[in-house]
Amino acid sequence: MKSHGPILLLLILFFAVAAKAEDGYKLWLRYAPVQQGPELNRYRQLAGYITITGEGPTQAAIRREMSTALPAMLGTTPGFSSVAGAEPGIHFVLDPQAGIGYQHPWQKEQCFSVKYSEGANGGDRIIVSSPSAIGLLYGSFYLLRQMAMQIPVGQWPTITAPAIRWRMLNHWDNLNRYVERGYAGISIFNWHTLPGDTDQRYTDYARANASVGINAVALTNVNANATVLTDQYIEKVKALADIFRPYGIRVFLTARFSAPIELDKLPTADPTDAQVAAWWQQKAAAIYKAIPDFGGFLVKANSEGQPGPQNYGRNHADGANMMARAVAPFGGIVIWRAFVYSNETPEDRFKQAYNEFVPLDGKFDSNVVIQVKNGPIDFQPREPFHPLFGALPHTQTAMEFQLTQEYLGFATHLVYLAPMFREVLDADTYRPQQGSTVANVITGKSYAYNHTVMAGVANIGNDINWCGHPFAQANWYLLGRLAWNPAANAETIAREWIQQTLTQDAGAINTISKIMLGSHEAVVNYMTPLGLHHIMGNGHHYGPAPWFNSAPREDWNCTYFHRADAKGIGFDRTSTGSNAIAQYATYWQRQWESVGTTDTRYLLWFHHVPWNYTLANGRTLWDQMGVQYQQGVDAVAAMQKQWESVAASVDTQQHQKVSRLLSIQLSEAKWWRDACLLYFQPFSGNPYPKGAAPPLQSLDYYKNLRFPNAPGNGQ
Repeated sequence: MKSHGPILLLLILFFAVAAKAEDGYKLWLRYAPVQQGPELNRYRQLAGYITITGEGPTQAAIRREMSTALPAMLGTTPGFSSVAGAEPGIHFVLDPQAGIGYQHPWQKEQCFSVKYSEGANGGDRIIVSSPSAIGLLYGSFYLLRQMAMQIPVGQWPTITAPAIRWRMLNHWDNLNRYVERGYAGISIFNWHTLPGDTDQRYTDYARANASVGINAVALTNVNANATVLTDQYIEKVKALADIFRPYGIRVFLTARFSAPIELDKLPTADPTDAQVAAWWQQKAAAIYKAIPDFGGFLVKANSEGQPGPQNYGRNHADGANMMARAVAPFGGIVIWRAFVYSNETPEDRFKQAYNEFVPLDGKFDSNVVIQVKNGPIDFQPREPFHPLFGALPHTQTAMEFQLTQEYLGFATHLVYLAPMFREVLDADTYRPQQGSTVANVITGKSYAYNHTVMAGVANIGNDINWCGHPFAQANWYLLGRLAWNPAANAETIAREWIQQTLTQDAGAINTISKIMLGSHEAVVNYMTPLGLHHIMGNGHHYGPAPWFNSAPREDWNCTYFHRADAKGIGFDRTSTGSNAIAQYATYWQRQWESVGTTDTRYLLWFHHVPWNYTLANGRTLWDQMGVQYQQGVDAVAAMQKQWESVAASVDTQQHQKVSRLLSIQLSEAKWWRDACLLYFQPFSGNPYPKGAAPPLQSLDYYKNLRFPNAPGNGQ
């Protein structure tokens, strides 16, 4: 009889490898075994006995999470009790006094404290206390993060509360599951099968959000569909809200301003019309009857063709206040986007939001929040901070970041966004005085805002790893951690994510952290150095197209933004141009008025600069442009080598996926370099810059590339 030993051994090896392979679905909640070390036994002793006071769905969620995490991380199966005593272990205790000292009631509800007492013979106790079950849930994820990071137990004690009230994901998901600017598949929300099919993925989505403190989600696209406000769809929304509630997450919906006309054939949507106001009041009451903790509405109005109050000769305050009064009796809010620009306004697009909202400061109701993009144009690789930050002392102002990489290479480029977000948050608005950073504005420190919001346009789809690129998960994680604490360090957040998601090897963590922290500057260099902006392909925004000049409106053309000619390149926004700098505090006006005093990172945002202008480093503008395009390419090549060096420390499947994507990124970085330098060279009147490698193709080749099926664009 023939032996099957070799075959059996191969099968065992195959299934062992398959079991080890990671597809990224678990995100940073993979709960990898904690490596042997001095803290491991202390973790195990603590994890043997857990008490959770109170009964409810959130306490049940804590128990499930601990039951999943601790055996996987520590090999310990905990025992549970609902009565906290003096026993060694981890105790989650509801305590109304835990929130004393916090300024806002919402901070008291969401805070938690961790206390540690060392006992003899393994009698250590950790007490997590909060006035609410949600605070205890946040505390449970904090403890698991500390274990994953192998932080000594004695360093666990903390008292913490979120700095921002609404820490929010804005999904640009349509009801047909197409995701506008989505690069990770279709929407995770299957509206066709809701409310009957409540997929496990919805719970895992809620867990991931709660683990980083995200407590609000707008489920639908800001280019809104009124259908989501019908009774049929409210039942579907209710099913999601019921799943999210134990995890402290409230649902918001995007509201189409013309919904009264489209759904019930009212003759108008004029916000001053009594019948229209009554329609929204009735709609709000119906939603809150189904979903008592509904958050409110997110509204895009009078922008890019969306209907709004200006259709009826009214202003943004008229529209926002009418809707805010409909949700006010239920504790809801209206988040009104400041991303507005009109083709009929012959004004620098940079200036339009400021021009429309500053005259309305103080005229918005107390439950209205104006949501402002981080920069004045549209989520470019690098923008100066938006001039509205600090300019609305009497109007609650929120931050809108973009996690999905619409202008940053989609889900094929590795771009960690924390350095970019930090650059904006740390910028000093000088309003009302020095020290009023953007972070201080949006947290209500500069002005007394009650409703504070940090939102991120979600990068989530139904790809098995949620975000397309494995490293794109880090930006989802980043949003939650930064919204909880806008002063958090970019490297600290990166290292947290790496250690929970990819590896516990110290050397690999250092290498991967360097890759992440340098990735944003790399993409700026190979796409839009020196303040170039909005030179991406029209519509889909995939790849370079600085030559594009045939859009139906001027400010959809790339040439509108770079303005290259024989004299130079860049958009003059000083007093000799559009004078957009007048919208900033005097400090910034003085700095940006002169080419010589403008930071080169923003140079072409504010100046039309001669090609042969000599920069402080002695290079001409044209030569510096060539150098920076090449630096971007070289940085990606270096990222490839660094990533290859950690192959032994990262799951093989994950490592190979990132390696393939880095190859694409390097190829596309070269495409950006070559296409842009070839296009701009004739304007410059100079030879091809010596600092850049020779182009791989002709300009005509690049101009003739077409991408009719680029993801994230169209319906």
